[in-house]
Amino acid sequence: MTVQGTGWKNDLPLALCATLVVLAINAVSGFPTLANYGADNDSMLRLVEVRDLLAGQGWFDLHQYRMGTAGGFVMHWSRLVDAPLAFLIMAFDALGAGTAAAERAAQIIWPTLLYGLTIFVLMRASQRFAGTNVAMPAVILSTAALFFLVVYSPGVIDHHNVQLLLTAASLWLLMEAPAWRPAALLSGICAGLTLAVGMETAPYVAVLGICAAALFILDDRERFTARGFGLGFAGIASLVFVATIRPADWGVAQCDAFSSFQFAVAALSGFGLAIAAASAASTARARLVSMLALAAVIAAAVIVFFPQCLASPYAGMDERIRTYWLDDVVEAQPFWSVAIHQPKLMAARYVTPCIAILLIGLQLRIRRLRREEILAAILLLVAFGVSLWQVRGSTFSVAFAVLPLSAWIAKIRLRANTAPSWRLSTGIVMAWLVSLNVTWAGVAVAAQSMVQKAPQRINSDPDHAVTCGKPGDFRELAAKPATTVLASSNLGSGILMFTGHRALAGPYHRNIGGNLAMLDAFMGTPDAARAVIEREHVGLVAICRGNTEEISLGLDAPNGLAAALLRGDPPTWLELDQSTAGKPIEIYKVR
Repeated sequence: MTVQGTGWKNDLPLALCATLVVLAINAVSGFPTLANYGADNDSMLRLVEVRDLLAGQGWFDLHQYRMGTAGGFVMHWSRLVDAPLAFLIMAFDALGAGTAAAERAAQIIWPTLLYGLTIFVLMRASQRFAGTNVAMPAVILSTAALFFLVVYSPGVIDHHNVQLLLTAASLWLLMEAPAWRPAALLSGICAGLTLAVGMETAPYVAVLGICAAALFILDDRERFTARGFGLGFAGIASLVFVATIRPADWGVAQCDAFSSFQFAVAALSGFGLAIAAASAASTARARLVSMLALAAVIAAAVIVFFPQCLASPYAGMDERIRTYWLDDVVEAQPFWSVAIHQPKLMAARYVTPCIAILLIGLQLRIRRLRREEILAAILLLVAFGVSLWQVRGSTFSVAFAVLPLSAWIAKIRLRANTAPSWRLSTGIVMAWLVSLNVTWAGVAVAAQSMVQKAPQRINSDPDHAVTCGKPGDFRELAAKPATTVLASSNLGSGILMFTGHRALAGPYHRNIGGNLAMLDAFMGTPDAARAVIEREHVGLVAICRGNTEEISLGLDAPNGLAAALLRGDPPTWLELDQSTAGKPIEIYKVR
């Protein structure tokens, strides 16, 4: 498994060194993402899930009993991410570390391990894309890009970093397939795993599968690639289906989590592709017909058996939840909203992918793209298209942009070594600067400071979108006897992680009942709020004065409970715990 340039034995130490440098930076700075979780609700709730699993909750039981209305609700996440975290915690616990130390070790080791592997994968993909030695620009650009994406910071243990690693690995292995036959099978396995972890990567998985099929149609020599990818994709989907879903739920289709719907599509497409690739069809027309027939079968199966999953993922969401939660989730914002309200985020997430796409377009004017370049270009374009719809897609487009940007810098360096000149030296410096997303984020910050434009929305600055993310903020609340807490959804995960209480609201689309009850209470009159509190057996009300969600509720419902509490004018049936007055979280006891 080699390409022109350095081999994997040289890339691996470079990736390891880069990872250790970043780990040292985080350690010297005191692991800031562990000291303050900010708005990282998913990582906090992930640790709660792992704790529940270690405490004896069933492997197949994804209920979050401590959030929402009575009985809780079923989360849409996968145990595939819980398992390695639980293993790390058990391992350190067995070595004599306390539970807190074991959890902290897992919170540091897991994302750091994923960071190093992703750097290595992007380096290998960049080598294959460029067809020459691009190790140095690839390791620097990938390390910087992933660092400022924050998804690999210590404490970030949600599933987005896992998905990026698996998607990037699937692309790289598909690029490697002609040179190393097992690569296609491994590519399909990675594609199946990233889909099982979360539905956010469905567009990339679909494109990877279509690329494997298109390669087979255009070139009969790619039948081994198609067969390996199909077998890996369908095979791992089958294993995941059996391993993570209880037999009683095998017939239940869920559009937002891996279930019979995703398994059926994966099995049909994967095994169908493998069977077609193993057939005797030797002409491009015959291969095209077989792929069209397979696509028709898959489409018919979805339309007949899973029509509900053809709708928009947010089609049935309550409008109030959409307004007061989804519309303020940063990763769910469209490009136009990010460009207007969050110029720093827009510059950091969209400029380098645009430059990478432009470079590929310029290359296309000069010559035909090679197989590897076409695969990377397609996935980059799809990721950029997804990012225009939701900013979360930029996590992938920024990472994939490393491939053409690394090739560009290496090309300029080669020209400078061949015929040195001040113009080429200047060109190298400029190429490095424009290829780093932190450069563009800095430009945006400088431009914004010069304009002095005030934010147009309460949640327009993602760096200050939520407060009360420090463990110490919940100390007084944790000391209270366990009960159900009424608080904004942004505090829900923190309440579960740092206290023994139940949280009525939480920033998750399946927690419909709990979130609506919270809105009814905080935006309703004190009498209406009292009715909700009695119905849901709420014992405490928690207010974080800097929390932008609560500010929004108070502004839109000036006569509501949230507005009254923010004014310091609680109803008579709420009693302020004076020891929490003026602290990040103020606690009111229901009389």
